[in-house]
Amino acid sequence: MSKIIILFSLELVVFLTIFPICANAVIYNVQNFGAKPNNGTDSTKAFLQAWSLACSSTAPAMMFIPHGTYLVNTIAFSGPCKSARVTVRIDGTIQSPPSSYWEIGNYGNWILFQGINGLTINGGILDARGSPFWICRRASAYCPQGATSLSFNNVKNGIVSGIVSIDSQKAHMAINGCKSMKIRKVTLIAPAQSPNTDGIDIQSSTGIKILDSNIRTGDDCIAIGPGTKSLLVQRVACGPGHGISIGSLARSPNEAGVEGITVKDVTFTGSDNGLRIKTWPKPSDGFVKNVLYQNIVMNNVRNPIIIDQIYCPGTKGCSDQNSGLKISGVTYLNVTGTSATPISISFHCSATTPCDGIKLNNVNLTYLKQPAKSFCFSALGTSSAGQLGTSLSVGQLGTSLSVGQQPTPGSCF
Repeated sequence: MSKIIILFSLELVVFLTIFPICANAVIYNVQNFGAKPNNGTDSTKAFLQAWSLACSSTAPAMMFIPHGTYLVNTIAFSGPCKSARVTVRIDGTIQSPPSSYWEIGNYGNWILFQGINGLTINGGILDARGSPFWICRRASAYCPQGATSLSFNNVKNGIVSGIVSIDSQKAHMAINGCKSMKIRKVTLIAPAQSPNTDGIDIQSSTGIKILDSNIRTGDDCIAIGPGTKSLLVQRVACGPGHGISIGSLARSPNEAGVEGITVKDVTFTGSDNGLRIKTWPKPSDGFVKNVLYQNIVMNNVRNPIIIDQIYCPGTKGCSDQNSGLKISGVTYLNVTGTSATPISISFHCSATTPCDGIKLNNVNLTYLKQPAKSFCFSALGTSSAGQLGTSLSVGQLGTSLSVGQQPTPGSCF
């Protein structure tokens, strides 16, 4: 009798360990609805059936995806849901269909969660098999628009933890119109040469936290778009990739502003950029303000600190106007490490709307074991306790530049 009790207790402990958040939840296993792992059949309908029941449950509910590999086509998990929180537990791997990248590439999203208040996603691997799509893009052939692997539209009070996303067609993750979401311990991986594979794209969202994550991609590790407010990025490793970017902004004249951005305890390794703000040279009512970069380490980064207000990739169809977007209140505190180029700090602000309130405090970056150089145009600010001294020199403030023309560097701060 005692042996039976002990075995039962051990089984209970194992169950509670596997499902720590939803021990009392109603569990909907996708296999009970026809999902078959590892046999090449489409599990999309089974996933939708399990979600429908979990979302309509008045009690806390879990959609459970056991170990194994499941093929899933473009899919949308929609709310509102009836309970205060729905959990999606992924112990297995979700793969896109193997036959053609067109199957998910014709849609902007592969896996979409939308209109949900109280969502938790734990664990699992998402494999979008993006390589054929990248080949198409590189060949400049007729290609689909490409899909973001995991998207959240109008989600509130969300938690995403432990996801591993590999080889997204385009961005790994997108957060649009969301509030109070925490992204933690995610790993996002695509080759350095994979085009437009951002790690996380954010726009029109408030109160987002990205914590304890590793992002290695072919584009921005994190791209912060219009309307983003109160964002915290902390303890993130970035590289390869194009760094953590605010922008690109000012594509249209009436974009919402970006404010209250904190990036701290972040390490960049071998990335093209580190801390970047980029805006198109166009009229704009937008703004970037109240940004803090703190405790940042650069390891062989090409452009560790950069503000680029003449951003125009490819230099085709570029405007000869000045950016109207205002950048102010940007602080760089405790930024150290190595630059892969002689110029480690570049502030190329708008000739007609100068950057102001830029603060550099204890910024020490080297190139080939020597202090790296800085470049400054149309920027106002202060510096202290770093390699750049304490005085500010504004390079050609107010001078208009055409695309491709480079002003004479000034000794920024």
